[in-house]
Amino acid sequence: MLFTKKARLWTEGRKNIFGRIQKSITINEKIAWFHCASLGEFEQGRPVIEQFRKLHPQYKILLTFFSPSGYEVRKNYEGADIIYYLPPDTPRNAKRFVELVNPSLVFFVKYEFWFNYFRAFKEKNIPLFVISANFRQGQYFFKWYGGWFRKQLKSISHVFVQNRESLELLEGIGITKVTICGDTRFDRVKAITENVRSFPVIQKFCEGSDIFIAGSTWPPDEKLLVNLINSGKTNYKFIIAPHLVDKLHIASLSEKIKKPFAKYSEAAEENMSRAQVLIIDSIGILSHVYQYGKIAYIGGGFGSGIHNTLEAATFGMPVIFGPKYHKYPEAINLIKEGGAFSICNEKELQDIVMKLYNIPSFLKEASDIARNFVQKNTGATGKILNSLAGFSD
Repeated sequence: MLFTKKARLWTEGRKNIFGRIQKSITINEKIAWFHCASLGEFEQGRPVIEQFRKLHPQYKILLTFFSPSGYEVRKNYEGADIIYYLPPDTPRNAKRFVELVNPSLVFFVKYEFWFNYFRAFKEKNIPLFVISANFRQGQYFFKWYGGWFRKQLKSISHVFVQNRESLELLEGIGITKVTICGDTRFDRVKAITENVRSFPVIQKFCEGSDIFIAGSTWPPDEKLLVNLINSGKTNYKFIIAPHLVDKLHIASLSEKIKKPFAKYSEAAEENMSRAQVLIIDSIGILSHVYQYGKIAYIGGGFGSGIHNTLEAATFGMPVIFGPKYHKYPEAINLIKEGGAFSICNEKELQDIVMKLYNIPSFLKEASDIARNFVQKNTGATGKILNSLAGFSD
């Protein structure tokens, strides 16, 4: 059902895309184009978009997405002037799209490598930058059969990578226009703490209690969390923000919880004191909800990979997640420093939660590490934009 809905949005969102773009852009406008695969990459690119807009108001900002989970959430984002799905990466689509948009410069975020578009940029001498990139040894660029893919990377004007490993991998295949800037998501989550929203209903729920927040959870995460909640081993109140917020999933999750609970969409301040569990059945507020927590659990670690750990860490919360985190440098480093913990089963989850609950000094140390980890890694956005002198004048 979910796949069918996304496929429909993906298809419908691209109908008459070229005609709509043609009406949106005037000849001779200066366009800075930012492309993100989905919502996660948008959050990574957002600090650069917003700072670029401040520094270069003469540009119109075009923002494109590949996935409905990015476009449908951010199609009304005020930081961009024009927002569309990106047509599939065929030679014909790429040539036509680039001719219509005629961008002055282009930014692709993290893992987005659309080689027909890259070729179109190169043919028209349009500067292309890949930002917050993260390369790993196992990618096809670094395999014996990856010659064609390596050649495509040479179309990029400059690659801004997150870490030294990425720099060394690229230099090893002859890509030298590379700068280590770090991860722009650190700048994004820091900005959230400086402009945090308040939620009276959630504040009422949290009043007088310590809060355990589980964000972007999937069913395998929720199975462990529900058992923790139902065990009653702590005095924590729980906020759960599932990744899937359709009514069927929320109903299924609610049925498993044996403690008094409320859904955010139906909550009122007067009934919050009775609830021990609050289910966030809406999207777009989780990054601000983390302000209320003591400990965070981040979902996705029993599936394709964990979701954003930094949104919780920036508020000084130790973060817990499943075993599939090794593609995420920030998670690896948070674990090394002592601000994050990976678990593989229900017992391991309950053990680390009880340790954090029963030993205040351990909780405080992990909290301070998480907060400081974010603070010391900010600044990638400024490094990127300072490097664009000459391209954006």
